[in-house]
Amino acid sequence: MHRNSRPKIGLILSLSWFSVCIFCAIFGDFLPLPKWDDYDYDNSAARMFSKGHILGTDYDGSDILSGLIHGSRSSLGISILSVGAALIVGSFLGILAAYRRGFIDSILSMFFNVFLSVPTIVLTLVLVAIFSSPSLDGSSTELPRELVLIISLTIVFIPIIGRLARGTALSWTGREFVLVAESIGMRRREVLIRHIVPNVMPALISLFVLGIGFVIIAEGGFAIIGVGTQPGASWGSMLAKNRGELTLAPHTALIPATVIALTVASLNYYGEYLRSRIDDRESRI
Repeated sequence: MHRNSRPKIGLILSLSWFSVCIFCAIFGDFLPLPKWDDYDYDNSAARMFSKGHILGTDYDGSDILSGLIHGSRSSLGISILSVGAALIVGSFLGILAAYRRGFIDSILSMFFNVFLSVPTIVLTLVLVAIFSSPSLDGSSTELPRELVLIISLTIVFIPIIGRLARGTALSWTGREFVLVAESIGMRRREVLIRHIVPNVMPALISLFVLGIGFVIIAEGGFAIIGVGTQPGASWGSMLAKNRGELTLAPHTALIPATVIALTVASLNYYGEYLRSRIDDRESRI
């Protein structure tokens, strides 16, 4: 009884934490808190549980709790949008390559392998530089930082998801029920939609959940090297902004770091749970 309850407790805790993060991202503006970018220099680096500031303030006097709530929108928004867009494009290309085989499979596989051969951080930095560069005539056409990160991370994740989708689809194209459907004259498009895609998507959804956590960490890393969002606008940029204050006001950096760690841990736990359920399902088919 106790062994069976442990996974359920972990699942409940992980989903509860992520639900709180989603709630803050959607309804954070309606909470009675100071604005995340208001600077109260009279309360600079206030400690936790100070009057009017439950989690204290940073050295600019910005309320940390407000920053975390606002940062959830940027961190989760960038992660969900970039991984979600990559899931749509990458899964389509991967399943197409696996099912059509031949020339299309060769071209798409080469595309996946070329992009995957480049280190992720290097490829992302190159894409950020491309999309952030000004136009040749000197006009200001720079895209918002959040949009630049979303586009760059989407391009980086497409070959990762595409390769997984291709491999998973290949494992299903040779199954008996697919061969039977083809032998009785079912059109290839119907076989793809009714038999291949529904069996590939569970594995991709698990990767989607794990990918959100990866992007949250990546966004924090890019913020530290200066290519992230506006300082203090996301969890990663809060950590980057206050990393130099660990000796004087450690809570300003440790709190956003803890939030990132808890969020990524909850996503990893749920992703692994989904993957174990998928493995059990496939073993019964």
